[in-house]
Amino acid sequence: MAYYCTQDDIISQISEEILIQLTDDDGVGEVDADRVSAAIVKADAEINSYCGMKYSVPFTDVPIMIQAASVDIAIYNLYARRMGAGESEKERYRERISWLKDVAKGVATLGEDDPDGLPSEVNAPDIAGNSRIFSRNTMAAW
Repeated sequence: MAYYCTQDDIISQISEEILIQLTDDDGVGEVDADRVSAAIVKADAEINSYCGMKYSVPFTDVPIMIQAASVDIAIYNLYARRMGAGESEKERYRERISWLKDVAKGVATLGEDDPDGLPSEVNAPDIAGNSRIFSRNTMAAW
């Protein structure tokens, strides 16, 4: 199964030492890759539950915004399972979920990598109609 982010993506946001603390339940002093994968799977499922309202999921070409959301949600999941998420992790999680809700509603996009493309710059309606039959000029003789 392809994931939206990797363990290395998570390590780019938190140190490997912290990741060991969050996953090493057995005290071997190493990152437990299975626990990291489980957190990513859970994060990706949550992302798919929102994005599935508008897009075909799972994404084959992962947009950068989806990868970033996967990292933040997976980190939140790792903290929540081990020692409880801190305020900064909770806030990032809330922000990502809020953004995902906006994506599902169609009021936010996935950015430049959006599979549907970026919305047009002007969302004004196109109004067309027949030319005027009655005007000051055509009615002047009346």
